[in-house]
Amino acid sequence: MDFLLQPFQYEFFTRGIVVAIMVGGACGLLGVYIVLRGMSYIGHGMSHAVFGGAAVSYIVNINLYIGAALWGFLSAFLINEISRRSKIKADAAIGVVTTAGFAVGVLLISTTRSFTRNFEAILFGNILGITDQDLLMIFVASAITVLFVIFFHKRLLFTLFDKETAKAYGVKTEHVETIFSLVLATVVIASMSAIGVTLLAAAIVAPAISARMLTNNFQKMIIISTVIGAITSFAGMYASFYLDSASGATIVLFSAAAFGISALYAFLRRKYHEHSHAGMVHVHPHSHTAEHRHEH
Repeated sequence: MDFLLQPFQYEFFTRGIVVAIMVGGACGLLGVYIVLRGMSYIGHGMSHAVFGGAAVSYIVNINLYIGAALWGFLSAFLINEISRRSKIKADAAIGVVTTAGFAVGVLLISTTRSFTRNFEAILFGNILGITDQDLLMIFVASAITVLFVIFFHKRLLFTLFDKETAKAYGVKTEHVETIFSLVLATVVIASMSAIGVTLLAAAIVAPAISARMLTNNFQKMIIISTVIGAITSFAGMYASFYLDSASGATIVLFSAAAFGISALYAFLRRKYHEHSHAGMVHVHPHSHTAEHRHEH
């Protein structure tokens, strides 16, 4: 038992566990809306976009979150505006805007060697190096996410499943989409120190697609995705202590494993239902024939 509880003797690990659970839960919660909208690439794109802002912050010696926030919010605004006001689709707009942001970060890395270690933390995460400021940011981002989903729940549903009907009922779908993008940017910015921008997209999408495999009910999907996100983050963080592995990568691998298990469960359940249905079809004609003979 002491062996299992050993990691919790260290303050940095306990702090990391708290951060992992909050990040996993927030990513899992937002991921449902992203997956159902068919916009999984926005998580990937947004996480890459903020890297440029974070890199600029290091170079000009300002707070990391200020630069990343300005860059992330600008990217979210540009993506929404480009896809609305032009013939360019959202995925193409995301590709251009976010890749440009990431390219700025890579360019600065290649010209400024003195910050390489800091850049590595942003790229791949360093959950065990979380500061009080990081913890506060992640807590605030998680709280904003929960409040947003609670207060915008119906408008999000309308916008998600039937945008035209939502507009007819007076829902300002453009505003809802913009606010959603800003909330996503907030979660990405707060989580990048823990998971890393290169791995964050998987942490957002994997719990949601796992939940999608397990249920077709939207409310259940939100709960399951949030729980899977929190549990896989906890498990990945815990395992990384004993494996002496990168915590962000281990968390993402646990998320991928959860998806694999969910996919297998969905496959076996479908086969079971197909077999049961086939059995009923075979039984019915025989019973009908027997009944017919009895009448004669």
